[in-house]
Amino acid sequence: MIDEARMRMLALCSLRVEGKSVEWSLLARCAMNGHLDSLCDGLIPEESPAARKALPILRQGLFNGALSDHFPRIEDELEQAARVGANLVTVLDADYPENLRSVPDLPPFLFYRGKLDHEADSRSVAVVGTREATELGLSRARRVARELSEAGYVITSGLARGVDTQAHRTALHFNRRTIAVIGTGITRCYPKENSGLAEEIAAQGAILSQFWPTRPPGRDTFPRRNHVTSGMSLGSVVIEASGTSGAKMQARVAAEQGRHVLLLNSLVEQQPWARKMVEDQRATPVTDAEQMIEALRNPVRTAEVARGSHHVQLPLDAG
Repeated sequence: MIDEARMRMLALCSLRVEGKSVEWSLLARCAMNGHLDSLCDGLIPEESPAARKALPILRQGLFNGALSDHFPRIEDELEQAARVGANLVTVLDADYPENLRSVPDLPPFLFYRGKLDHEADSRSVAVVGTREATELGLSRARRVARELSEAGYVITSGLARGVDTQAHRTALHFNRRTIAVIGTGITRCYPKENSGLAEEIAAQGAILSQFWPTRPPGRDTFPRRNHVTSGMSLGSVVIEASGTSGAKMQARVAAEQGRHVLLLNSLVEQQPWARKMVEDQRATPVTDAEQMIEALRNPVRTAEVARGSHHVQLPLDAG
């Protein structure tokens, strides 16, 4: 069982009015800053477009019924998570990932399998790329994951086919910690072919989900997953990615969050979007791990981003 404060926060995440919900990152920011009681009273102590948009939804949702009306659904989700050995961490908890706490688009809670490691996970680096990677791209992914993990970084990725799979497998092969941020609820695995890999990651690292445990994959879940994969990390290394790839989206999100965006030179040479990010000084071209590590030594720009961050918009949760 969890305490009343966490139940109330989860109940706020459950509120829906005519198919709309309050932006979860707004709830997370307010709860983290000690304003949970205000939210439960229908007040949003934040001046932002997101807050103005959310206020009528919040108040109507509270008017429609008590927060405790949502407790049975939440308890069922918690039970489903427990059946697969998953735990819950929220922004109200000290062990919520520190890197993620510093971005404006943070989720209010995470379900996870495996173990959180506050100190190690503060040195996470995302290694991402296309599902349809070339053999050369897969080889590069393995090299980057090996060299960064050997340098003491935790390899974070999205458990997808292609580059993500190679990054995770490489870290596991060298007995290094790796984190998978998934685009479904924690009781599911997508793609199914990576279910064995997921079990290995849970045993040696952690699997994280920002969704309700039974949530299936959806059109919005993978873009939202990119925000957490980036936010968990000091930076994102993109190996291969077309103009329509989710890894391109993660590069954009990472830049918005003030994280390092490290693009392999081979990618910059091949993809116009990558060249544009470098030209706009939103990304750094790199050829080897030494250059990546040098870039990662520079502080991330979280404070700068946070001051103007409340305009970051995420798709509304659908489940």
